[in-house]
Amino acid sequence: MSNATPAMFGAINSSGDRNALFLKVFGGEVMTAFEESNVFLDKTMVRSISSGKSAQFPATWKVVAGYHTPGTQILGQNTNVNERIINIDDLLVSSVFLANIDEAKSHYDVRSVYSQEVGRALARTLDRNLAQLLCLAARASATVQGGFGGSVLVNASYGSDGAVLASGVFAAAQAFDEKDVPMDDRYCAIRPAQFYLLAQTTNVLNKDWGGAGAYADGTVLKVGGVSIIKSNNLPQYVVADGMTQYRGDFTNSRGVVFHKSSVGTVKLMDVATESQYQIERQGTLVVAKYALGSDILRPEAAVELRIA
Repeated sequence: MSNATPAMFGAINSSGDRNALFLKVFGGEVMTAFEESNVFLDKTMVRSISSGKSAQFPATWKVVAGYHTPGTQILGQNTNVNERIINIDDLLVSSVFLANIDEAKSHYDVRSVYSQEVGRALARTLDRNLAQLLCLAARASATVQGGFGGSVLVNASYGSDGAVLASGVFAAAQAFDEKDVPMDDRYCAIRPAQFYLLAQTTNVLNKDWGGAGAYADGTVLKVGGVSIIKSNNLPQYVVADGMTQYRGDFTNSRGVVFHKSSVGTVKLMDVATESQYQIERQGTLVVAKYALGSDILRPEAAVELRIA
């Protein structure tokens, strides 16, 4: 008995892919890019202003005490004062244009998906800017004459040995103590590769040694009183574009330990998303924007961990 010849009603002109014309069933799940973990903004200083181009952060230094000789006049003393000014950056925008015809052909609500994506693009840029600033703060000189600048610790094994990396965090905590940086709100930001090196370091997790975290879950809570956070936005490359204050060579950076006061952000316009239908272009323009600026406040409150 000979084989039947099936009608190829799923193929274009009875040739090629037999399934080309069959309906694609929409599964109800839109596969957007995974949202990155944005961690830096709430761990730094933030100030909102209603108008203006910048905000001033005065900086003072310590005064000294001395013994009084009876009968002598107390005249007071001078102390060094300076300031840090954070300027508002240029307006940062992210946008997409959605053509009517493409939206009509789509199985899902394209507009809502891309409205979220342009907002996430801005959040990602802000997080990267702050991470870069934290490294630059560690390299900066003192704000006030006679004060402390940032610190840079170098060890070739910071990127490959969890125990050595942990010792670097302890050394950074010691540097903070010696500079009178407050004990609370201390953080260490590292990329996932270094985070999981720490998570495999038994001394860090050993409860008998006061460790905190779980080997099974791959978590590390604190090292030397410093909260550990992981972020893909910590730079390990050269940044040569964008606003000037965020640029630098971060090729050898493997982590940054910082206090909340090390970097500040001034907001003029918070993140907002707008959309407008354009008749002449037969589509909708979706724009996300913000106007803010970030810069170094207290260099002494940042320590960079480098491999060279």
